[in-house]
Amino acid sequence: MKETIKATWLNDLSFEAEVDGHKIYLDTAPEHGGKNLGPRPKPLMMVALAGCTGMDVAAILKKMRVEIEALSIEVEGDITEDHPKRFEGMKVIFRVKGKDVPLASVEKAVNLSRDRYCGVSVNYAKAFPIAYEIIIEE
Repeated sequence: MKETIKATWLNDLSFEAEVDGHKIYLDTAPEHGGKNLGPRPKPLMMVALAGCTGMDVAAILKKMRVEIEALSIEVEGDITEDHPKRFEGMKVIFRVKGKDVPLASVEKAVNLSRDRYCGVSVNYAKAFPIAYEIIIEE
């Protein structure tokens, strides 16, 4: 199995990428030579992690028949100051909203995603540590 995307240079430092039939524009800030036409590549790495693990956790909780009102995933990334600037760690914060949501069920869903299902987190974990936090809101 192979995944393929195509990124095409538009001008200056902006690119248009096609992913699964969807267009995404990438750019940088004007102070770095761009026009701020889209997100930067490194934050999209955090989006990939949030989306991958979020989809897993939502699906697992549904299979477990745990009813939730809302689920959000925040990813914080620590970036080195030296070049090449890269992530040296990330933290994934799950915010689950619902009445009487069992913490143990959410922990199990997060652990299954982290250890078994989310290919993004498995790949990233080989390069840097990833911490996890769960916050349940009534």
